[in-house]
Amino acid sequence: MAKGSLTRLGLFLAKKAVNKSVLAKMTGISTFRLSQLSINPASHLRVNELYLIALALDIKPVELLEYVCVDVVLPRSTSKE
Repeated sequence: MAKGSLTRLGLFLAKKAVNKSVLAKMTGISTFRLSQLSINPASHLRVNELYLIALALDIKPVELLEYVCVDVVLPRSTSKE
């Protein structure tokens, strides 16, 4: 699979060389769901999934959150309040 087609979570897992089968066993998240989260931008990562993945990888959840949400910004306000 080309890295250009991976989601931010998919890129993170690839960068860390994470085996999705092992991760699935550790987290209880199915390998299908992990694959969907890694390749399908329409599959939204739930906070409990993010937390379980971070625990399994022995990292702080905020590290994964910041990596996955790097492109998320507040919409620009058009009103002057």
